[in-house]
Amino acid sequence: MTSPAATGITQPALSDQLAQLMAQVAGYVGHRTVAIGLRTGLIPALAGAPGATPDQLAASLRLDQLYTAVWCRAALAAAILDRHGEGYRLAPHMATLLLDDTSHAFVGGNFTVLEQPEVFSNFEARFATGQRTWWDQTSPDWITGVADTGAGFYSRLIPGGLAHVPGLTGHLHAGCRVIDTACGAGTGLMRLASTYPNCQITGVDGDARSIELARARLRQSGMTERVQLVCSALEDMTLDDPATLVINNISMHECRDIDQVTANIKASLQPGGWFVISDFPFPSTDDELRTTAGRIMSGIQFFEAQIGDQLLPRAAYDNLLARHGFTDIGSHPLTPMHALTYGRNPQSP
Repeated sequence: MTSPAATGITQPALSDQLAQLMAQVAGYVGHRTVAIGLRTGLIPALAGAPGATPDQLAASLRLDQLYTAVWCRAALAAAILDRHGEGYRLAPHMATLLLDDTSHAFVGGNFTVLEQPEVFSNFEARFATGQRTWWDQTSPDWITGVADTGAGFYSRLIPGGLAHVPGLTGHLHAGCRVIDTACGAGTGLMRLASTYPNCQITGVDGDARSIELARARLRQSGMTERVQLVCSALEDMTLDDPATLVINNISMHECRDIDQVTANIKASLQPGGWFVISDFPFPSTDDELRTTAGRIMSGIQFFEAQIGDQLLPRAAYDNLLARHGFTDIGSHPLTPMHALTYGRNPQSP
């Protein structure tokens, strides 16, 4: 066997590798601490009552006092909380990051959705068989969790992300037809309707439960007159009235037939209309894979594998749009885990 010295490769010290592994353990503890704090209401309670002691939190939420104290100490260790007098408060910006799903920086949904069995537990149980599933076989908690996670993506996309698409903003403010494909539980539909009040919005999704959740949310917000809902797989989508803009937010990689979906979307666009893909830019190199964003996206792949997909490198969408005849293809990075790709349906001759 050739020694590392003979190959000229410098091996990391054992202590450095140990530190890497212990950081993984610490990250797991921190993740579980945040998820517990969100589910039990401890994090929202501290947002409303900075300085609350563990005893006060336990009393207000009807939790065990010792358990609450243990959670507070772990949250302090994870830098989620700071000391505040005799009690604790959320560390700076944590309320926005973990609780405000209208913020472009919201990441709170990640902590609870990644703990759903659909990600790691089911993957491990099916490791030998490779059994596949689909959205209609997932739990209501999973559907809700995905909607919460997607809220931050919609907040970055509307209106800031769309403003990076040349020529589009004026049409949206003037009023036009917009289709949100794979609209899920309606987060994006509500944001589109409130941001662009002159537009007529259509949401399309193949999951009937998600469509019903969207319908209920729209009814509650009084937006049912301006938003149409269509329950259809994107591979089967046919719409009568052409749109100026078609959006797909963090779902394009999940299409069972991505070329058929793209062809359907192009057929749904008026000449000169835009298709905007808002998705995860999966790393294309090993170095990118080892970044924080790359590691999180690798975790998402555990679920994607179970529905027969994988996240795609952002450049794959350039190729997709080009082979379907879209013009003016461009892209814009929004965060290390979020990028836009866009193109236009060619104008009529």
